[in-house]
Amino acid sequence: MILETRRLFLREMNRNDFQDLSEILQDPEVMYAYGHDFSDQDVQIWLDRQTERYRHPGFGLWAVILKSTHEMIGQAGLTMQPCRDRQILEIGYLLKKRFWHHGYATEAAEGCKRYAFDVLRQDKVHSIIKTDNQASIRVAERIGMHREDTFTARYYCKDMLHFLYSCERQAR
Repeated sequence: MILETRRLFLREMNRNDFQDLSEILQDPEVMYAYGHDFSDQDVQIWLDRQTERYRHPGFGLWAVILKSTHEMIGQAGLTMQPCRDRQILEIGYLLKKRFWHHGYATEAAEGCKRYAFDVLRQDKVHSIIKTDNQASIRVAERIGMHREDTFTARYYCKDMLHFLYSCERQAR
């Protein structure tokens, strides 16, 4: 287990999570912000990328497990992402559609923020959010992030307008 919240725990994904990950990545409603349909091969590449991230830099997107049922309901975690010619630490989250609107994304994102500040000792974290993704904007704002910038990002050969949200560690 990487981290625990009131209703969730996050752990590294493994090959046994392929079906759950497919349910997330192959749902067009969940993945609309990517503007790309994910094949089984794309899902495997995604899973392999996380496994590599666990080795270097030591974190990535983790399986989000609902404590009450032990079901994988999504993924959330920390990744290094390119933004305006630099690498930033990003909190990312994707949940299976049937688990939307229960506060799980906010809970997982808050746990990831705490992990970034308390374990990784980072001073700042970000979220890169497509400008029309109101649900993710609300999650970012609920965990104390504010809009820092607007920029164009390229995903799967498409340019898309995004907001950069961020928050800094509070001095204690």
